[in-house]
Amino acid sequence: MGQVSVTLNGRTYRLECDEGEEAHLIALSEYLASHMETMKHKFGQVGDDRLILMASLMVTDELWEARRQLQELKGNMAELRRDRSSADESSKLLRGDLADTISAAADRLEQMSQRFSGQASTRR
Repeated sequence: MGQVSVTLNGRTYRLECDEGEEAHLIALSEYLASHMETMKHKFGQVGDDRLILMASLMVTDELWEARRQLQELKGNMAELRRDRSSADESSKLLRGDLADTISAAADRLEQMSQRFSGQASTRR
């Protein structure tokens, strides 16, 4: 078990964490501490509990906004996938139509070539 000491608003707290998670826990506490400092500058020293609560609410608000944006991006991705699927289907149909048109034109050219070959033979 790993242990770290973190300081929030001048008070040090000892926390346990899984082995190897120490740096992550310190980074999280530093992020929370930066929000606490913002609150302290904005509202003054209103007590540790209130500062922690206000900073935690700010971080939670950031999390909720990130979740909202993630859901929006997932919706956009699903829409883009549907659009791509539709475009792929349209492209397949167009390629089929184009192949049919080219084949018909080739057949017609072959017929014309045979007709002209036949007319050239009869003229000689």
